[in-house]
Order: sequence, then structure tokens, then C-alpha cells
Amino acid sequence: MEIIAFTKVNLPYGWLGNMSPHPLIHEGKDYKTTEALFQCLRFKDHPEIQDQIRNKPSPMSAKMVARGNRHLLNREDKAAADKEDIEYMKVCLNLKLQYHPDLKQLLIETKDARIVEDCSSRPGGSGKFWGAALVNGKWQGSNVLGKLWMNIRNEFQVEGENNSVLEIETKS
Repeated sequence: MEIIAFTKVNLPYGWLGNMSPHPLIHEGKDYKTTEALFQCLRFKDHPEIQDQIRNKPSPMSAKMVARGNRHLLNREDKAAADKEDIEYMKVCLNLKLQYHPDLKQLLIETKDARIVEDCSSRPGGSGKFWGAALVNGKWQGSNVLGKLWMNIRNEFQVEGENNSVLEIETKS
């Protein structure tokens, strides 16, 4: 199976990462990246932190504001927090594709390749949750971001198959 591993935004498939420069709008507010939106969604009860995150010039500086304020988040129930974060990430990825339809085609063109956020250079923290690290030739980690991308791609592929069936039926 082909594996598409993405890391930095300036490398192939870097557009799959949350740091890629793909601005979007959510609830009437502009976000420079999906990373900024994701971090803001996590701080839904802290509009002052959201404003700080949203106004940062880079996705990494937005992430650093969030990291510096994570004590404000209720993360006691890790499973519930992870589930909530995954839902936020789905919102981010779908909006990214909505505002940048060219990325939808690029995603479809990955066909059935396994998509992995390569966190080999930073396997600590949430790296192995959102991505996976290549260790002794094997990917280790949950790779949640890669799985979300593959699920979205599968939905597009099913939509395409359904549209083909509709075209055949209307021609008959």
C-alpha cells in the first residue's frame, strides 16, 4: 500500500497539515489556518484567548498561545477531550476543503494511499495522537489526522460513485 506521509507545508502534501496557509471563515470570523481555527474551537469558553489566537500572524504562534493557556481547558476526562478535539478537527478540515476546492481534487488524487502525518521528528506530546512516527520501519501512533483525511476522501469517492450511477440511470 502506498503511504503518503506529510510533514512541513513546503513539502509534497504539506497542504494536508494544519499549518498550511489556507485561510477560512468560521461563524463570520477569518482564520489564517486550520490550526488557528482548531485552537480557537478548543477555547470556546474563552473569547479573549480566541482573539489572541486568531490575531497571531502564524499558525505556530497561534498554537503557542493555546499551549500557554491550556490550563484553562477542562482536560480531566481525556477520552471526552480527545473526542471533542476530533469533532473540532472535522469541522476544520471540511471548511478547509470548502474554501479551497482545489484541495478536494488533490485529496481524491491520493486514491487509496494511506495518509500519515509524519511526527517522527517530534513524537512527544500530541504527535502520536494526531500523527505517527516511523520507528524501525513501522508507523507507531494513532494517526487521527491521517485517518480523518482518509475518511473524508472515502466520502468523496462514494459520492463520485453515486453520481456515476445516477448518470447511467438517467441515460437509460
